[in-house]
Formats: sequence, structure tokens, C-alpha cells
Amino acid sequence: MPKKQKKDKFSMTLSGEFFPEVYPAFRSQKWSRGEEDPLKTEMRLFSACMRWAFNRLLEGTSRDEIKKLGQELFGINSRYADDARLKAQALLDSQKELLELEIEETKNKLNRARKKLGTAMRKLAKAEEKGDTPEDIEKLHLAVKGRNNRVASLEKKLAELEIHQENGTIPKVVFGGRKLWEKVCKGLATREEWRASRKNRLYSRGDETKGGNPNIKVSFEGQEFCLAVSISHLSEQTGTDKLGRPKMSKAPRVEGRLWLPEKHRDLMRIWLAMKLPYTVELVHTQKGRYIAHLTLDLGMMKEPDFTKGCLALDINPDGVALCNTNASGQPEPWPEDFKIPCPGNLGKYEGEFQIITYPNGFLYIRIPDLAYTSGFRRDYLIGVLAKVIIEIAFSLGKPIALEDLKFSKDRLDTNKKFNRMASNFPFARMVEAVCRRAVKEGVPFKLVSARDTSTIGYWKYKKRYAVPEHCAAALVIGRRAMGFEERITKELKQMVAQIKQNLTFKVYPYTPREGRGMTRRVRACLRRLEEKLLLHNGLAIWQQEAFYSVWHDLKELALSLR
Repeated sequence: MPKKQKKDKFSMTLSGEFFPEVYPAFRSQKWSRGEEDPLKTEMRLFSACMRWAFNRLLEGTSRDEIKKLGQELFGINSRYADDARLKAQALLDSQKELLELEIEETKNKLNRARKKLGTAMRKLAKAEEKGDTPEDIEKLHLAVKGRNNRVASLEKKLAELEIHQENGTIPKVVFGGRKLWEKVCKGLATREEWRASRKNRLYSRGDETKGGNPNIKVSFEGQEFCLAVSISHLSEQTGTDKLGRPKMSKAPRVEGRLWLPEKHRDLMRIWLAMKLPYTVELVHTQKGRYIAHLTLDLGMMKEPDFTKGCLALDINPDGVALCNTNASGQPEPWPEDFKIPCPGNLGKYEGEFQIITYPNGFLYIRIPDLAYTSGFRRDYLIGVLAKVIIEIAFSLGKPIALEDLKFSKDRLDTNKKFNRMASNFPFARMVEAVCRRAVKEGVPFKLVSARDTSTIGYWKYKKRYAVPEHCAAALVIGRRAMGFEERITKELKQMVAQIKQNLTFKVYPYTPREGRGMTRRVRACLRRLEEKLLLHNGLAIWQQEAFYSVWHDLKELALSLR
């Protein structure tokens, strides 16, 4: 059965810079080291507490014990100690999730490596049998040796990961960064750089009952934002309460100016006026700057209402195909007074932002630079594209339906063509940009499986509506989001029967790509289709969308006829 869609929480992170100006007048003889200022001392103590809490969590220590002992060992207040435990717990949970994913990806890579090894060994045997030149045989020997090494390394890695899974452990975590530590081992980086990266963070979660954030507080004074960081290790005990807990004096603060981008200042002012919680993480860089990451919780995703239909998207490397779908799952023409919002701030050259319209509510927004431009420029173009899409959906008053396409790391192996395409295809960024913009603008959306959407669009809707394959795929995505079945029609059955007849009598252009006439592969595909076409309409929706459904064979048939 297909998994139900998760109702994830969405958040927005604002990045700024903190300029400390006012420091406490005294230092702690117990906790400070050398000439370091109180803010750096607090960061070092917090980072040490997080590493210590991570090891205690591996041992099964409870939250209360970690919180109590963390205050005593590192001199920070209870909230900082609990935040350090939360960071450690998040790291531990992510490592456990990544372990399962890494095992699955390693198994897939190992299966492909073994197949490639078998192919190389067969080529070597044929070359030796035919008596090829020594140079060719030597190259094949090297290929077999390299693929043997690849299989051996993957088998070793898989065995180690499975041992961790059986024992309930995780691979060793290197605080400060494994890549940086490897550079230190190779002499490419200094040990001081690695140590600095282990003690350069301070984290404080938001609290609605405390008016935002009690330890790292943001305020707006005059015409600029200010940031005040509590230095808890400078707080002193003044007594005990009725329960025997220590009473501490008010911690001094490091205060200074907080710079935020112009586009986020209005939102932050509203957030502070409403006293909503915000999470702050300070990072001290190697160049001596303090980068501040402010995370605002945008709440739960709204449940989409498809009574009016939806705006369906099919995301591609050079743009997005859109379909204005009505409540019955059919394309609906754009309104008469509808205008596509065209951004006027791109301005590099004419044709950078192309809007290609088709009849019956189809549209393609093409940005050619998305396929090859630099990372910063691509992020900007993705943001512009997401803004235009949300404005279209908002003006139509419809939710958005888009595909949940995944390019897993297990595909990134020795297939150079796919590696280049997958690396340059910023699908995850485009989906994330659309989703975040939708949450901020209050436009509901739904992610659906992308399996066989292009195949269904190719066979059922491309010729019917005279649109490109991507626009037809967008219609399929919208129908899938609204729960419609994709039935096999009489026209589709007749089309497959006509293809079979044309292939039998070698009628051009219905000849398969593998050669003239009907090949064994196409013949086997058509035999499978004869049975599946009759059973498809009686299956449940999740069975119709399964991997080895009728659409899988229709995809192979379509590829053989191209």
C-alpha cells in the first residue's frame, strides 16, 4: 500500500550577521581560557556539553540526568544544557535514519557493481578466445581488476553498516567535520582549524511562553535590530529554593547590532511584535564573523481543498509545465482576464524568461539558464520561478499539485551521463522553493508520486490536447493529487493493437529502435500488455500505480518506438 502523506511542519530560516559591541566587564577564572572573550567561552562550553550529551545518549542516560550534570560540568544554565541535549538527540536520530538509507543505497550500488564485473569478465573471456591484441587484453584485465576492487570495497562497507544495524549502533561521528579531519590527517589543514570548528556554535530554541527566546533575544530599537546573548557561565549562585535547587543571579549579556537582509526585516518586525517564538543559532567563522541563523516556525501544512480543482506542476531541468485542472480532473481554460505575472527584474537578455501558452489551460514557463548557470544565479532564478507559480495559484484560488521526485545517491555511481544530469537538475531546490513560498503565502499544496506520469501523459493526453509531453504529465499529476484513476481506454487498446499489427508487417515508421521488424524485447512487451490491459481497470489505485503495472510496459514500448 502507498504511504500516506506526512503533515510536516515548515520553517523559515533567516541568515544575518551579529556585531558584538557590549561585553561583560569581568571574566570567569574557572571557565575562561587565556584571552578569549565571554561569548567565545560560552560557545566552547555549549559545544563541549553537546558532545558530552551525545555520548551520554549513546549510553542511555535520561534527559533529567543530562540536564542536571551538564550544568554542573560545563557551568551553563539549564536551558542551554537542555538545548545541547536536543542538538545531540537530533544528530543521533539523523544518523540512525541515514544508516538505513546508506545500507539500501550500498546494496543497490553493489548489485550494479557485480553486474558490471560480470560484463567485464565476459568481455575478457571473449577477447582471449578470439586472440585479440595484448594491449586490448591488458586493458580488459585492468577493467576487471578495478571492478573487483569496487565490489570488494562495497562488500566491506555493507558488512560494517549491517553490523551497526544489528547491534543498534551508528558509525563513528566526527565532531568538527569528517572532511576537515581527513584534511588534517593529510596535512592539508591545521589541527587548530579543526578544533575551532568544534567549539564555534551556540544554539537556543524559541519559547512562546517566554516571549520569543529567553537566552538569545532579538529586539528592534529605532531603525535597526539588536541581539543580546546570555552568558550563563558568568552567573553566580545566590542560594537555594525550597526543592534544594540552586538560585542563580541574572546572567550578563553580550549585546550588539544584528544585520538582516532587507527582504526579511518586515517579517521579523511582525514576528517580534506578536511575541512569537524563534530559534537562534550563532556560528563563529574562521574569519572572525558571527553568523546568526534565525528559524521561524511557519506551522503545519494546510490541507488542500480540490473542490475548484488544482494547479498541477511538472518540474523539468529548464522550467515548469503547468496545467489548470478543474474539479473533474480535466484541463480548464485560463480565465479571460488572466495575465501571467512576468518578472521584470531579470534583465540579462531577451528570452531569459519565456512563457509558452497552449490551449485548454496548459502553460510552460521556460528559463534556459536553469540548466547550466552558476549556483547563486540558479538559486535566484528558482526563487523567481517559485514566486510566479504561487502568484498564478493565488490568483486562480486553487491549491498546487506537484510531484515528489527523488534522485537518490545510489544512482550516482559510474553512469557519467546520469550523474551530470542529476547533479545539474536542481529538483529538490525547486520543490522546496515552491513549498516554502506556498506556506508563506497561504497556498495549500500536495506532493504525489511521480511514477509513470510522463508515460501516462504520452499515451493518453498528449495527442488528445495537442500539447507537449511535459504539459500532459502535469495533467496526470493533478488528476493523481485529486484521487482520479487512470483507466485504459478503448482508444489506447486500439493504438497498441495497431502498433502490433504494423510491427508484424514491418510498416514504417512503426519499427522498433533495436532493428527492423519485431524484436524479441518488443514481442515480450506486447505479450505482457495483452494480459495487463484487460486487468488494469479492475485494480485498486495503488496497484495501478505499482512499478510493474501496465504503464511500465507501455513506457518500454514507447521508448522502443522513438
